[in-house]
Amino acid sequence: MDIKVMDSIEVTKKVVNKEELFILDVRNTTDFADWKIEGENFVYLNVPYFDLMDGVEGILDEIPAEKDVLVVCAKGRSSIMVAEMLTEAGLSVSSLDGGMKAWSEHLSPVKVGNLKEGGEIYQFVRIGKGCLSYMIVSNGEAVIIDSARTTDTYLDFAERIGVKVTHVFDTHLHADHISGGRKLAEKTSATYWLPPKDGLDVTFEYEPLEDGNEVVIGNTAITIHALYSPGHTIGSTSFVVDEKFLLSGDILFIDSIGRPDLAGLAEDWVLDLRESLYERYRGLSGELIVLPAHFMIIDELNADGSVSEKLSTLYETNHGLNIEDENEFRKLVTENLPPQPNAYQEIRETNMGILNPDEEKQRDMEIGPNRCSVR
Repeated sequence: MDIKVMDSIEVTKKVVNKEELFILDVRNTTDFADWKIEGENFVYLNVPYFDLMDGVEGILDEIPAEKDVLVVCAKGRSSIMVAEMLTEAGLSVSSLDGGMKAWSEHLSPVKVGNLKEGGEIYQFVRIGKGCLSYMIVSNGEAVIIDSARTTDTYLDFAERIGVKVTHVFDTHLHADHISGGRKLAEKTSATYWLPPKDGLDVTFEYEPLEDGNEVVIGNTAITIHALYSPGHTIGSTSFVVDEKFLLSGDILFIDSIGRPDLAGLAEDWVLDLRESLYERYRGLSGELIVLPAHFMIIDELNADGSVSEKLSTLYETNHGLNIEDENEFRKLVTENLPPQPNAYQEIRETNMGILNPDEEKQRDMEIGPNRCSVR
């Protein structure tokens, strides 16, 4: 029996276009409650696979005939079995190819702007994980910032548009996902940069990314200015690109601000976070377009699927930027935190080079939602 399959590209289009989709998620109830495919016009039914092994008759009345129906599981195997049973019962359904693991890793490049002297900036949206990474290109050269672990997407895109990767940056030592930065640098012979205050315990060599660094790409006057902005980590560094874009890393998001506790130092770093947001960033032009390293909710997506907003607008709309009382701010960022990311300590140690888990283990470590922000 041929079962219809829907891949992550198709699901992403439905998210961005705000289409209707009925999702039958057959993972266990705790996994579903923790993390699911989010869409503005998506409707959900969660019935664990083990409750359906003897048949799907009990849920047939709950599956709509007039909507696209997608069956979802962890790895794409159980969903095929359930989809087969539903198809045999006369329903038209699809199975998510690769399951939630594939959804977690899917990257979509979106052009977010042109540079003044020629060149472009692209945002790679990891929609299932809420991670955002960037490629800045000019005159045949490219810089990649905050790469995901799945580096082939960047390399294939660079080849397609005819550019050579010459520099790779991480804005900080990540705790929610495994960085592909070093792997990209090795594959392309690019220079890998990391903030030195985040690199004290790493086991590899890197170029120290420090306040005032300027990296020129291509043969143009395009510069990437490093701006030291601690708080999420002690080394967190932002970038001002072409005096037009602010790549804020995990310090500032569209609807929230970065959490300071992922190295166990929330009380120590809370004032660094406040200083970065309330002093360093306020000294920048409000016309800068903020491009963060994560998004929290689907509502933050623009019509084209990208994530961005003017800095001046965020100072008007982002609650985390409008807390005058320092004690209230401290309370917000130390007491109002979501659960820490799955396997975050193992992820940090992998990004330090201390651990070297195999590919399947890395996939398992990253499973789950983005949890880098203060709610």
